[in-house]
Amino acid sequence: MTKHLRAFYDMLMQASREHAKWDYEASMTIMRSKKRLLILLCLAVPALIFAVALAGDTLPAMLGGKKAYTPAFYTPAIFAVSILIGLAAGLITGCIGAGGGFIITPALMSAGIKGILAVGTDLFHIFAKAIMGTAVHKKLGNVSVPLAVAFLGGSIIGVLGGGVINRALYEINPVLSDMFISLVYVVLLGFLGIYSMIDFLKLRKSDTGGDAHGSAPSGKQGLPTKLQSMNIPPMITFDTDLVPGGKRISGVFVALCGSVVGFTAAIMGVGGGFLTFPMFVYILGVSSFTTVGTDILQIIFTAGFAAISQYAIYGFIFYTLAMGMLLGSLFGIQIGALTTRVVKGIYIRGFYATAILAGFVNRLFALPGKLGEMKIISIDPGLSGTLTQMGNWAFFVVVGIFGVWVIGMFFSNIGKLKEA
Repeated sequence: MTKHLRAFYDMLMQASREHAKWDYEASMTIMRSKKRLLILLCLAVPALIFAVALAGDTLPAMLGGKKAYTPAFYTPAIFAVSILIGLAAGLITGCIGAGGGFIITPALMSAGIKGILAVGTDLFHIFAKAIMGTAVHKKLGNVSVPLAVAFLGGSIIGVLGGGVINRALYEINPVLSDMFISLVYVVLLGFLGIYSMIDFLKLRKSDTGGDAHGSAPSGKQGLPTKLQSMNIPPMITFDTDLVPGGKRISGVFVALCGSVVGFTAAIMGVGGGFLTFPMFVYILGVSSFTTVGTDILQIIFTAGFAAISQYAIYGFIFYTLAMGMLLGSLFGIQIGALTTRVVKGIYIRGFYATAILAGFVNRLFALPGKLGEMKIISIDPGLSGTLTQMGNWAFFVVVGIFGVWVIGMFFSNIGKLKEA
């Protein structure tokens, strides 16, 4: 059992690393283009003006409020928090090369945003970054069209399923929706955080910090070989440029992987890209060369389809917060990536494990209050409120310390970075 859990953890970490590479590339593409930066500024300025103009006041019903199908209560402070959340996620992504996106939805929920709005907004933020920051035409030569069609067909089914579940739970009771999303993050962040901390302690004990990004799992060829040997129509041929005659696999398996990615994206709002790479390489046996192009296409399509069809048209996207997160993450990911040149990887890995565990504690401590509101358990409102506040403080203090430390290391070593 432990061996299988370890393999699952390795796959998740490799997935988040590959997604972080795309995130970094997309961010760099935006930052290096004056035209893209101008477009982003034009989008962000109205959001800031809107926040300041409505300071201290509630939004009109048709624009938003505290009711279903409308944005959460909006203030300049929440807009500023969204920038800081994006900055923190960018710092983690840039430093560790993995996992920054995992903290966005819990952080938004801790800032007072409904869970379903946090999921929809995060998906829109990923979609906006993908559209602005990915030069798809340079990568499309790597895409196997039949593979992409089968994968995206499954992705549509997964997105529809995840979106329907999230919205159905919200319509039953908004508290039930928050409880469900919190529970999903408790399981995921608890699993990742515990294993990450174990890895950190082992590396610290052996004094071999290594690369902050860690190493990829070796992967076994057994499963891909078995799947490719099954003749279940329709059969798809891929990697023809790399293998004489190419490889063949059933489109059913590809679509199943796509449905898992789409479902995860729609439920958690983390973007399906962090799962695509290990599924293609370690489950389907697709080459890294073909996977890269298909993954980029998948991120744009899955995040865009989920954000628009499952959340935007129902009023579950907070545009202004998405712009704030995008602004913060662009700068955070650059600073984080540069800081890895002057900081030992072992320290960054320790902070990463701590941040993930802080997210776990944050959602775990919020659950008793949600369970109490749903009348599932009996708990004193004062106690549940205290637990929620403790979880919020633990999360933001840990992430804040990490952010201050990274930014401090960046500016204190700016001379060395310039030389490099």
